[in-house]
Amino acid sequence: MNSIKEKFDEFISQYPIFEYRVLDTGDIKVQSRVRTICKQECERYGSTWACPPAVGELSECEKKIRSYPKAVFFSSVAEVSDIMNMKEMLSTRMEHEALTEKVRDFLEGEGYETFTLSTESCDFCERCAYLDGKPCRFPEHMHPCLESYGVVVSEIVEKEAMEYNLGGNTILWFSMVLIRR
Repeated sequence: MNSIKEKFDEFISQYPIFEYRVLDTGDIKVQSRVRTICKQECERYGSTWACPPAVGELSECEKKIRSYPKAVFFSSVAEVSDIMNMKEMLSTRMEHEALTEKVRDFLEGEGYETFTLSTESCDFCERCAYLDGKPCRFPEHMHPCLESYGVVVSEIVEKEAMEYNLGGNTILWFSMVLIRR
């Protein structure tokens, strides 16, 4: 990654990436407690290819993360009129997802094989094919959420001295593109 850092910095300067870090995947902790929260509190659990149990056992997810030596972890900022308005907040997510795909495409263009983890759960389709027992219709757009893989975003943010909450009516969205040659 160091050899293309300047190219990457130039690339991201065109986009609203707030912060980014290049991580060693061996340092990323995968926590089962995140999956417990998914199962008990998330309405998307069991309803999409981007969420548990469809993403596989946590041990499989950790193995997949570790199969990529590095990861580009980044955030973007969205502003809303009312931070408590969940519908408005979630409406800003698709811009981040489009940005995530641009980062992934850039890294692939530089010769990296990638795997992307992103925000929340995929909602590219009105109704996920998972519910009908069929394969994902748009695997190039379906990015499992970081939490579905047991990644605790707040721990990475703290360890990397990144911002997690800007206050006011701002939202920080996070994604991770895992890379290998």
